[in-house]
Parts: sequence; C-alpha cells; structure tokens
Amino acid sequence: MRQNRDILWAVVIVVIVAAAVWVVTNPGFPVRLGLDLQGGLQVLMEADVPPEEEVTSDAMNTARQIIDRRVNAIGVTEPLVQVEGTRRILIELPGIEDPQEALSLIQETALLEFVDTGDIALPEGTCIRTDLNEGKPSRCEQDATNGGATPTTEAPTFNTVLTGAGLAQAGVDSDRLGQYHVTFALTDEGGQIFGRHTAANQGKHLTIVLDKEVISSPVISATISDRGTITGNFTLEEAQRLATQLRFGSLPVPLRIEGTRQVGATLGEQSIDASIRAGVIGVIVVLLFMLIYYRLPGVLADIALIVYVLLSFAVFKGLGVTLTLPAITGFLLSTGMAVDANVLVFERIKEELRKGAHLEDAIQTGFSRAWNSIRDSNVATLVICAILWTFGRNFGASAVEGFAVTLAIGVFISMFTAVLVTRTLVRLILGRSASALQERKWLLGV
Repeated sequence: MRQNRDILWAVVIVVIVAAAVWVVTNPGFPVRLGLDLQGGLQVLMEADVPPEEEVTSDAMNTARQIIDRRVNAIGVTEPLVQVEGTRRILIELPGIEDPQEALSLIQETALLEFVDTGDIALPEGTCIRTDLNEGKPSRCEQDATNGGATPTTEAPTFNTVLTGAGLAQAGVDSDRLGQYHVTFALTDEGGQIFGRHTAANQGKHLTIVLDKEVISSPVISATISDRGTITGNFTLEEAQRLATQLRFGSLPVPLRIEGTRQVGATLGEQSIDASIRAGVIGVIVVLLFMLIYYRLPGVLADIALIVYVLLSFAVFKGLGVTLTLPAITGFLLSTGMAVDANVLVFERIKEELRKGAHLEDAIQTGFSRAWNSIRDSNVATLVICAILWTFGRNFGASAVEGFAVTLAIGVFISMFTAVLVTRTLVRLILGRSASALQERKWLLGV
C-alpha cells in the first residue's frame, strides 16, 4: 500500500517538474529584473505643501495609487511606486528609455470629466477628445500612436459638462435586492451646473472620462443638483473602483520632484554576473558536500535540491517576481535551508541505523522525527519573512520586501522538496534495496 502511494507521489512530482521546465523555457514568462540589475530611473517625490500643513496617510496612499496607474501606462516592467515616510513617494522605473516622458507623466494631474455624449453610449476604455484639450491629441491617443495604432483624426470632440473639481465625495451603496451602485455628492457650484444639464438632457448619456479614457457611460434619468447615483450591473469590486476613480480623479495632494537618479545598466550586468557566479559555486559546493558526506542518500538529496532550484525559478517567472540583488540573496539563503532539512532527516536516519534499526524502519522514523524540527524552523522563518515584508511595504524599503518575498517562496518550496521529494526518492530507491544496503552501511554514510 505504501509502495503504491510512493509511486503515485513520484508521478505527481514528475508532472510538477515537467510543468516547471515548461515555464522556465517558455519565453512568455520573462525574467523580471529590478532597478539595480537592469538600470532605469529612480524618482523621489514630496508633498508640495507648507511644512506645517498636515498630509494624511490616506491622501498619500491615494496619490501613490494614481501615480502607479499612470506609470504602468508607460509599459515599464514591474515599476515600484510606494509611500516613503509620511510625505514622500518613491518611484522606480526599471529599463525606462525616456526619462523626460516619465517625469512629465508622473507630474501630470489626472483629469476627471463628465462629458455630454448625447445618444452615444461609449464602451469602457474608449479614448475620446473633449473641448478641454481641443487642438492637441489626448494622452491616450499618444499612447495609441506609440503602440503602433493610428488614431482617428476625425473623431468628434465632445463637450465637457463638469470636471472632478465639482465633486465633493463618492461612495458605494446597495439596494434591497443587493445590487450595488455608486453614490456621489456635488459641490454648490458643481450642483448648479449639473442640475441645469441633467434637467435638459433626460435619457441622454453623460459619460465619465478619466484622462480622456471612458470609465462609464450612464444614462441621465433624473435631475441631479446635489446628490446622485450611478447604476449598472456592478459587482462590489467594480462599484468600489468607480467610486475611487470619481473620488480621486486628480491627485489629492500636490507633489514636486525632490530628486532623480539614473541607474546605469553596466552596474546591473556586473551584479548579475557576480550573483550567478556566486550562486553556481554555492550550489556546486553544497551538492558535493551532500554527495561526499551522505553518499547514496546524498545523491537523492542532490536530485531534490536540483528540483528545488528548478521549481523556485519557475515560480519566480510564473508569478512575475521582480529579481533584485536582495531578492536573489533571499533565494540563496532559502537554498541553504532546503539542504538543512535534508541534513536533519539523514542524521536522524543515521542515528536509528547506529542503534541497530532496520533500514526501512530507520527511514520511517527519521522522517517522522525530523519533521517537527523542519516545521518549527520553517514556520519561524516565515514569521520573520512576514515581519520583513510588512516593514518593507510600509516604510518604502523595497530591498527588504524583495528579500522577504523570495525567501518565503523558497521556504515553501524547500519544505515540498526536502520532505516530499526526498522522502519519495528515499523510499523508492533505498527502501527497495534495504536488504542489500543493510550490510553496506558505508553507502549510507554510517
């Protein structure tokens, strides 16, 4: 029964390894390199308000979200945008080729507009022109041109009824049937403009546009002069997203560029070469140690370690983990932990063999007794990873965050390979040859 279960696990492991090989060799899953490895632009922005004026954390987090959406439009691979301290935002743009374009995009203030499109219902994502930018192409038209598409030069220019400055607040609510809708309130001046337009255009579309890109195109069904609702087949997430866009269509706090730094790619190439060289040397030394000290079990542990490296790299590529020098350090550290788990298991097996136990019993006892130590050490490491990740996320320490992520991924995979892969190989290979190996304990490192 146990042998059949081990064979089944062996098949599962082979399938997982084959999937990992496919991910690693698939060009559709590129290796994402951080700013320190491929170069790029680092920008530090600070709230442009008097020192005595308070800047709330909500305002800074909202500004971070808006900037993050804008820099993602550049097409940068894994940009980093995070709040640093209480008044600063750190922006890292790996591989950026046009710093001036990036800086102008970051400094722009997002423009929210309520646009009169009459009988035309525009789908979400449509790029339009309004009279607020008549005579020059909008940013989304420029993006289309840069992407190889040809913008429609004869597209109509729509009239902007109200900008985001006329909104006081926005939120999400639901009716008795559980249908979600977006609620909003207008300023006094905005209410007067909105009231006149909605009274004269019942049944027409009033399209909501952010940076000339349509986010919703509802129909006017009532005169709105102070408060209104936007209905539709919204999920909770869709309603919350629209409310956020309405509430924060422009940056809630003005920002100025405090400093910029261009990181050269030459340093990144040298770092990659040095990291690869150190990693390869380290893995080879570990493989030789396991082979010489533990002999036949060491060969099986080496196979499990190779599987560990393959699975880790596949997960990094599949999840789009950004590799930086600290992140690579976290991966190498977790490699040592994977070996440490095998050492615990094999030492337990050797202890049982020295006591005179049969090899099959020693294998069973060794894995069961070593598991508690492996579990406790890895759980402790995961707790530390969670603390480091939280610190890096909240205080702008991206290097610490990357280290914590790759170390945590490595710990989970090491538990899989050291316990499941190694155990399956040991049971299938050593267990089947238990009688022959019982008389040749030197092959087991005893």
